[in-house]
Amino acid sequence: MPIADQTIRNILKAHAELISRLDILIPDIQALAEMANTCLARGGKILLMGNGGSAADCQHIAAELVGRFQKERRGLAAIALTTDTSLLTSVSNDYGYEHVFARQVEALCNPGDLLIGISTSGNSPNVIRAMEAAKRKHVVTVAMTGEGGGKLAAFCDLTLAVPSRVTARVQEAHILIGHILCELIDDASTAD
Repeated sequence: MPIADQTIRNILKAHAELISRLDILIPDIQALAEMANTCLARGGKILLMGNGGSAADCQHIAAELVGRFQKERRGLAAIALTTDTSLLTSVSNDYGYEHVFARQVEALCNPGDLLIGISTSGNSPNVIRAMEAAKRKHVVTVAMTGEGGGKLAAFCDLTLAVPSRVTARVQEAHILIGHILCELIDDASTAD
């Protein structure tokens, strides 16, 4: 068997094994969906933040909510705090990159909004600072991390810690959780 073939098989097996273990997160995913639906029903918004691949996941999830996921419904208030390059670069330059999300939380979040921080390690300083800022504003806070939750878990109302330390596998699980969340929000939004 060619080396690439075995590598592919190993990756698919590792992915499938991790996904099969995500059932331990079902109560947390349900809790996240309830938080999101409550937030949206009260006129609040969902804000998402993360770095690198997690930033892309934030944009992906926000797009599914504002646009549509699988069902036709009204657009839902969701913002990825990772998309405004002028803001990201000016705050990073003027205050430091660790403040890039906290500054947006100060400006954009209202009490009862939902802030989701995605960090595979759970140790991203800019995500942690933003969660601290969110707490001061009475924003509901959720972390999506890898195994253990990292330092971020201590700053959040809910932490969905994927049971893996392999970044690629954790990110694959995060987007699956994001899609499950979108479907649960779709179901609640179209039931109105």
